[in-house]
Formats: sequence, C-alpha cells, structure tokens
Amino acid sequence: MDYKKPGEVVELMIQSGKDKIKLSSINLLILAALSGAILGFGTTLAITATVQTGLGIVGALVFPACFVIVVVMGFELVTGSFAVLPAAYFDKQIRMQQMIKNLLIVYTGNLLGALLYAVLFWVSVTNFGHTGNSPIAAAIIKIAETKTIGYAQYGGAGIATAFTKGILCNWMVTMGVVMSLTSSSTLGKIVAAWIPVFIFFAQGFEHAVVNMFVIPAGMLLGAKVTFKDWWVINQIPATLGNLVGGVIFTALALYLTHGKKSLTATKRSFDAQKNVREMADAG
Repeated sequence: MDYKKPGEVVELMIQSGKDKIKLSSINLLILAALSGAILGFGTTLAITATVQTGLGIVGALVFPACFVIVVVMGFELVTGSFAVLPAAYFDKQIRMQQMIKNLLIVYTGNLLGALLYAVLFWVSVTNFGHTGNSPIAAAIIKIAETKTIGYAQYGGAGIATAFTKGILCNWMVTMGVVMSLTSSSTLGKIVAAWIPVFIFFAQGFEHAVVNMFVIPAGMLLGAKVTFKDWWVINQIPATLGNLVGGVIFTALALYLTHGKKSLTATKRSFDAQKNVREMADAG
C-alpha cells in the first residue's frame, strides 16, 4: 500500500534527519538558497492571486504549490528541519553540535535565497526602480508593515504575538513535511503536503522563511520598516516560534507516541513499576 503508518513515518523522519547531517555545507547552502527563493515565488503567487480575486483564501490555496516543489525536490527548508533533525536527535542518531551547525547553515541559505528573490522581484515589478504603482507592490508593502510596525504598536505583547503565530505556523508546516512522508507516490506527497500548509497560510501565521522575503521586499518597495523592526519585532520571534512549534508539537510529540525506542522504554518503565508494586505487595 502507498500509505505509511505513523510509526513508519517517524522512522522516515529519523532517517531524513540522519541524511541531512551527511550533506556537505556547500550542498546544504545551495539547497537552502533554492528553498528560500522558491518560497518567495510562492508568496508573490499568493499575493497576486489575492489581489486579482480580492479573496485571501485563493492566495492560501495556491501558496503550497511552491512548498510542494521544495518537498518533492528535496531542498532544504529550516522550518522543516526544525522537526526532522530533533527527531533524529531524540533517537540518538545525531549529535547536538551536528544539528545546530546544520540548522545555522540552512537558515543562512534560506535567507540568501529569499533576499536574492526579493531583489529580482523588485527589479521585475518596478522596472529597475522606474515605476512603483503596482497593486502587488502595494500589497507587499502593507504586509511588511503589518508584520513589523503593526506588532510594534503593542510593545512586548506584539512580539509575543509574532512568537505565538510562529508556533502555530510551524506546527502546520512541519505537519506538511511529515505528512508528505506518509506516501511514496508523487501525487500522494503533493496532496499530503498541501493541506497543512494551506491551513497555516490562510490564517496569517508567521513563517520565518516567508518573512525573509516579504519583509525585505516590502522595504525595497518603500515600506516604512527598519532593519531593527524586521529582526527584533518579527524575524527573531517568528524563528523562535517556528522552532518551538516544530520541536515540541511535531518532533517530540510524534517521537514520544510513535518512536520505537520511546515505546520500548515506556513499556520497560511500566513493567519495572509493576514489578516493584508486586514485590511490595508480596512483602
């Protein structure tokens, strides 16, 4: 059968984490840059669809197309790695130092790719800065300002909101990565990955890699956002939220419930407690 059960999926998550560690730094950087740029494509596609139809839900429906490209082609996306690498770590298949190094390289690559696409998109939508009245550009400016100074007006509560939206976002994004492992067919992977990502995007949660594109793109187009606004108010809180969402709500939750070693350890602990109680009763 094409469908793989959750226990098998956790094994594939662990194997994926091990495989990622084996990639060279340059390969990680290139694959990560591709992911950053392609998610930028997905973001502008979604914004274009929203502007043309006036319906945000349409943009959310089309955005996962580029996420699917990343998953099917095996590119490196740090938000997905926030789940599969910890799963391998929990299973003692990789070391903490290896995981941190991998995540830092992929994060850097995602940022470089997103910034590259931001510059190229700015060129394409403004004719190298000669025009600036595109409705797509106006929408990007509004999004960039909403994601930064929009939160800033609430002070610490605004930053906490960005962090919380980051958790909710990557809970779904990592489920998209994990659900793609439930199928070995291309069509199955596409459908499985599409659903959770549509859910996150439709509700306006905060995805660190998407923000690596949309906020600097907005700044290039004229958004009243500073570098500090971008990183302090959004990028760092969203990244930390994405990390928590991927590690706790996907990697840890699935490993505790479906990881073979954890299940065996739980059973042994239960048996040991049972033996202690029986000995106490006998005494």
